[in-house]
Amino acid sequence: MGKSDFAFTPAAELAELIRQRQISPVEAVDDFLARIEKLNPRLLAFVTVATEPARAAARQAEREVMQSQSHHIGPLHGVPVAVKDLTPTAGIRTTYGSHIYADNVPEEDAAIVQRLKAAGAIVLGKTNTPEFGTGAQTFNTLFGITRNPWNTALTPAGSSGGSAVALAAGLTPLATGTDLGGSLRTPASFCNVVGFRPSWGLVPEYPTNLPWDNLSASGPMARDVRDTALLLSVMAGPDRRAPISEPDHPAEYLAAIEQPDITGWQVGWSPDLGFAPVDPEVVEICQGAAQVFANELGCKVDEAAPDFSDSPQIFQALRGVRMAAAYAGFLPRWRDKMQANLVWNTEYGLTLSGLEVGQAEIARGKLWDRVRRFFDEYDLLLVPAAGTLPFPVETISPPEVGGRKMENYVAWLGLTYAITLTGLPSLVVPCGFSKSGLPVGIQIIGRRLAEAKLLKAAGAFEKARPWADRHPDLSFGD
Repeated sequence: MGKSDFAFTPAAELAELIRQRQISPVEAVDDFLARIEKLNPRLLAFVTVATEPARAAARQAEREVMQSQSHHIGPLHGVPVAVKDLTPTAGIRTTYGSHIYADNVPEEDAAIVQRLKAAGAIVLGKTNTPEFGTGAQTFNTLFGITRNPWNTALTPAGSSGGSAVALAAGLTPLATGTDLGGSLRTPASFCNVVGFRPSWGLVPEYPTNLPWDNLSASGPMARDVRDTALLLSVMAGPDRRAPISEPDHPAEYLAAIEQPDITGWQVGWSPDLGFAPVDPEVVEICQGAAQVFANELGCKVDEAAPDFSDSPQIFQALRGVRMAAAYAGFLPRWRDKMQANLVWNTEYGLTLSGLEVGQAEIARGKLWDRVRRFFDEYDLLLVPAAGTLPFPVETISPPEVGGRKMENYVAWLGLTYAITLTGLPSLVVPCGFSKSGLPVGIQIIGRRLAEAKLLKAAGAFEKARPWADRHPDLSFGD
């Protein structure tokens, strides 16, 4: 078959075409590599492109397709995927966006990368992230600034900005992300893609220095809900190496989007969770999305949410102590080369007392109880994914949001970090565009381990408002 353009072909469709031998894995990989070569210098979605390993894997995948009667063909066989540079990849440089690991080449794949490869996926390379994923603007002094393909003067947010840009620009059909305070969800909103932070433990974290960490999570990113379900079905599931590990239900994820009827569901809608800063235009767009659930999808929608008012204090303390545990050991030698926000947050964590951390945990427990009671009554909670629109790449974080001055670089992320504290699944789906043509996403939040319900709801909304079909103008690559 002749050379084709697979840039915006859904991963599920690409996998089926490969299984039917209508296209070859080599053809698909070469097409994406050529597109990366053309567009990545302007966007910096990828920081490491695994050209030769990807081509070698593609040739092997092609041989297995041709001998499929004697080889297992996985659900992602021959499908390219991008992996965030916080996730270890055997034989492919993994820097964490830091000078400390500038030449680091792991010997072992992370658990999720092992699963991707077992499903037949081909790793194209590593996507950009701020140093150790700290911050919601994707830049570091090791590689530089990642730019939003909808407007290259603006940021894709972070810390999974490289993965979001790679998807939005058609450099990969699938990508992985990680999320602590919104690192997967905010870039999805800024780039018009889908991002899914799953329930704690559903996607195993290995290797990690903090195996009991219950703030950070890895999750799938894609351009539509079906591909997101497909990728989650591969990434999720128990792993003996991960002490926080839950069983998965891959058949449920894929079945949920086949007939996404959510008629009669009880849905809460909140423009700000009662405390978070939000620009009026974002509220207007997301409120319109909530009305789609009420007027077109048959849901009963109320403006209602649990009390999240103490989330900033809880998150600041728990995130701070986590940062101190993870990065304080680097300060004596590397402080001058570490990003300023990383240093600041680590040093703040070192000032926290045991009493302060303990009080934050108690407050978090009370927050969980309020949220649990809310979801006894409601199936879903709808909340904007980001409080503001994409902002200039030269700006670390927006100085003000919704007319409120931001005290630090995480203050504008309340809509996402508040949900992080609950451990509940949150799926971001595109829901519209600003007057200036910039994407906006909405979070769909549900009960713990209710991933299938969230996928069903997102699938229903996507069918009513197919924003995934809209792509940025990438003529700068010509």
